[in-house]
Amino acid sequence: MSIQVGDRIPSVTVKTNGPDGSPEDLSTDELFGGKRVVLFGVPGAFTPGCSNTHMPGFVVHADEILGKGVDTVACMAVNDAFVMHAWQKDQNAERITMVADGNAELTRALGLEMDASGPGLGTRCQRFALIADDGVVQYLGVDPKGVDASSAETVLANL
Repeated sequence: MSIQVGDRIPSVTVKTNGPDGSPEDLSTDELFGGKRVVLFGVPGAFTPGCSNTHMPGFVVHADEILGKGVDTVACMAVNDAFVMHAWQKDQNAERITMVADGNAELTRALGLEMDASGPGLGTRCQRFALIADDGVVQYLGVDPKGVDASSAETVLANL
């Protein structure tokens, strides 16, 4: 069962890229604690839908989202921190915190995993976006296909 509005983000340690690009631990308690956070999840860095549609909306609207009282805009994928760092550079996404869930631990804890083994991608994260205040989910939009409930524009409308 997937996380729902009103639920608390589970306590999990993932990775992010440090100042020099090397992986660093990041706990969800640290990421979400005492903050208003927008987290969006994508099936994979550098994949067409994620690179051409989903991420660009958050890059374009990052300042507007942050201007609505959001402390952090974060992007999560079941990729390693090196890939997430390279994708951040490729997408000019410096305002977005990259969350590498390489082992899908947070993805599974959120109940948002999907089986992408058909095209050889293994377990991946469903496309989603959430807004959390101090670790409690206030909005959750999951897109089985396309980018609608998880778009930057939809997130802005729900802030």
